[in-house]
Formats: sequence, C-alpha cells, structure tokens
Amino acid sequence: MSNPRNGDTKPPCLPRNGLVKIPTQPNGLGSASITKGTPAVKNRLCQPSSVPAILSPALAHRSDLSIPSLASPLSLATLAGVSSPPGASLVGLNTSEGSEQPSPERLPGSPSERQLAVDEKILNRLFWYFSACEKCVLAQVCKAWRRVLYQPKFWVGLTPVLHTKELYNILPGGEKEFVSLQGFAVRGFDGFCLVGVSDLDICEFIDNYPLSKKGVKSMSLKRSTITDAGLEVMLEQMQGVVRLELSGCNDFTEAGLWSSLNARITALSVSDCINVADDAIAAISQLLPNLTELNLQAYHVTDTALAYFTAKQGYTTHTLRLNSCWEITNHGVVNMVHSLPNLSVLSLSGCSKVTDDGVELVAENLRKLRSLDLSWCPRITDMALEYIACDLHKLEELVLDRCVRITDTGLSYLSTMSSLRSLYLRWCCQVQDFGLKHLLSMGSLRLLSLAGCPLLTTTGLSGLVQLQELEELELTNCPGATPELFKYFSQHLPCCMVIE
Repeated sequence: MSNPRNGDTKPPCLPRNGLVKIPTQPNGLGSASITKGTPAVKNRLCQPSSVPAILSPALAHRSDLSIPSLASPLSLATLAGVSSPPGASLVGLNTSEGSEQPSPERLPGSPSERQLAVDEKILNRLFWYFSACEKCVLAQVCKAWRRVLYQPKFWVGLTPVLHTKELYNILPGGEKEFVSLQGFAVRGFDGFCLVGVSDLDICEFIDNYPLSKKGVKSMSLKRSTITDAGLEVMLEQMQGVVRLELSGCNDFTEAGLWSSLNARITALSVSDCINVADDAIAAISQLLPNLTELNLQAYHVTDTALAYFTAKQGYTTHTLRLNSCWEITNHGVVNMVHSLPNLSVLSLSGCSKVTDDGVELVAENLRKLRSLDLSWCPRITDMALEYIACDLHKLEELVLDRCVRITDTGLSYLSTMSSLRSLYLRWCCQVQDFGLKHLLSMGSLRLLSLAGCPLLTTTGLSGLVQLQELEELELTNCPGATPELFKYFSQHLPCCMVIE
C-alpha cells in the first residue's frame, strides 16, 4: 500500500517519495503501497519501534520463543508461535475464513500466555507502535490479530495504491475477474490511488468497492488512460469525492474538465497532463467555487490564466502550487496576488521566468504566507530574500533549492526571521561557511537542509551544534560532511536526525 510532500538519502524501507513496496504475491495484489505523513514522520517510521513493556515476564523469557526484537514484525508472529505462510497476501485481500490461520487455542504455551497473546486490550495498544508495512504482515498472523488490526483507526491517513494489473485475477479459463476489495472496505479506506487504469477499470472499481459511492473522499489517477467520458462517470458516480488528483493522464481534454468538475471538489491536483492549458484554469475557476487547494504542473499555462480566479476563490483558496509552469512571468504573479490574496502556501517551483520583482510582489501582497517555495528559480537573488525577510513575518517554511545566485548576504537577511522553522538550501552553490554563521542566531529553526552545497567545510558545519533546537539536518552530497562530523553531531545534537 502508500502522504505529497514532494536526491535525499533515506532508509531503504521507505524512500523519500513515501512508497513502501511490499513483495509481490502470487495473486498479484501484494505490490500495493502506503503513503503517510511528512518526510520527518516517514523517517521515524523506519526507526526501531519503541514497544512498551506490556508483555508478561513469563512470556517474554520463554526459551522456545526466539524474539530478537519487537521492532521486527516477525517477532510478534514468533510470539504467537506462527509465521506468515509463504506467498500470503500482505494487504489483507482474499483471505478466506478457511485459511490456515491459527486460533487462540492452537497457540503454544500455557492458557494464560495464549490469552495474553490475543488480549485485544493489549493488542490495541501494542499495534500503534508499528509501521503500515509491518501492520500488513501482522494482520496475517492469526484471526484475532487481523480482527484488531482491521479497525479503521489503524489506517487513518493512509492511501492504498493499486496498479491496473493488481485489479484482476486470471481464472483457469483465461478470463479476468475483478478482485475483492472487501479487505480495504473493512479497514475503511476513504482514498485510493489507481495507476495505469482505463475507463473500464474505473467503472469496475466503482461497482466492486462497497464504499465507492459515498465513502471515498479522495481519488488519485496516475499514468492512466481515462477519457472525458470516464472522468465524467467517475465524478458523477462517486458523490463523496472532494479531493481529486490527475497525474500523467493525457487522454482527457479541457472540455472533459468543463463537463466533469463538480462544485463539491475542494482540492485539485493536475500534473503532466498535456491537454491542460489556460482554458482548464478557466474551468477550474468557474466550476469550483469552494476550492481551497490547487496544485498545478502545466507547461502551457500563461499569465492570463492566473487572472481567472473569482472573488469567492480569493476568499477560500489558501494553497496554490505552480510547479514547472515555465510560461508564468512577473505579470502572472501580479494577477495571482490580486486574485488570491489569502494564500498561506505558495509554490513557484520551476517558474524560471519569475525574478526578484515577482518575489517583491508576493512579499508585499501575501502577508499571510506560511510556506513559500522558490526552488529552481534561477533568477532569484539575495534581493528577493531581503523582500521576504522584511514583509513575510509569519513565514515558517522557505524552500530555495537550486537558487544558484543566492549568497551569504541573502542568508544574513533571513537570520532576522524569528518564525522560520524550515529552511531548504539544497544545491545553493554559492553558500559558504560565513553564511552559516548568520543562521546560528535562528533559534526557531527545526529543519535545515544543506544537501549538495559544495563550498561548506567541516569547520563551518560543526558550528551548527549551536542550534540546539534543530530536529532534522540534511547533509546529503555535502563534501564537508565527514564521518567525524557525524559522530560529533551525534554527541552534541542528540535530538537531531542527521541525514547523511
């Protein structure tokens, strides 16, 4: 199974994009993934689980139970005296009542130990300490554990990802049969990501998922061949959908958006869809009066499109991400700041024609901003950082990745921002040790990324130990980050996660 927040080195079980890949099973359903949470949360999911000592000494010290660590999902299976059968589905689908899952009476040990291993009060506390991938494994141990783990509370905020080949079973005669989604329904999933699907696949999903008509709130379609007709049927049938994502879908048109979009949609993401241009933004602005979040990656959107938003959306829309909209210039920024004055999150990542003047317009007119992303904007200089520091007093997150003209002078402006908690300076090739000294006075910083900054030395980086409140420090591909430095950080920044 698969939370968006979108070259870092991460633990192998959970890459930066948040996908957890479960080994493919014979029934084709085991390659689902789950996404959840922020990068910091995803990192913590890969750390050893801190399981409370709620097991009885008699059970914990049994000589016939090999329990290397409760951080491993198999250790709990060993505790119950069983392991997952080879080839068992890890996503909890097509698990028949007659499957070889042991009952409590068949577990080893004394009656009191067997009762403890399936005590629902204990299990309800214990299972919170495991990642989503581990829970998928634990649910296969026995029916008692599956019954506890299949409670919707354990799966809140997780999104199953299903590829088109995983939606069908091949019958002996060669026919295809749509899989049972009952396991997902029991766990109460209200959001899905479907990859590579067609109009027919979506119709089959609607017909076979019990919660599709009213219970699904979020739908994501990636690299799919959905057409205007399929999009219209999906949004007409799935009346509960309020969040919609279309990524890499090149068979629907702007006319399809005009005929399909429903006023109930509050969040829309469209990326890498070749038929999306200014008319698509016009449809969005007129058909979605309650829009709160718009994420757009469209290479053909121009400045004109940013003037389409209505006064209603200017009041409700708080998040706008324009990623790699290459045709947007400072004139488009003018239209945007006047149409959407209440933005709290803005991304102009990859809008390479935006200059310092555009940032000045943002700083002067969008005083409510809490997050600003200017990554991959090569025309941004230190002057833009001065505008930001002077006017955006509520800003908590600033992303400046690949802003190659930023220097130590720009960092001196940022040092005055008392509310800034997250600062990303990946591959800012002119930042030097002297610039880092300006950051040492920023007691509010919790996350700092210096990945790929080539001029930073071990001496300059070592001074970061003064930021005692720092929770995450990223030094990937940073030449000055040596093994000795990481050891030094482990001693003097014990509460900070340093990403090597």
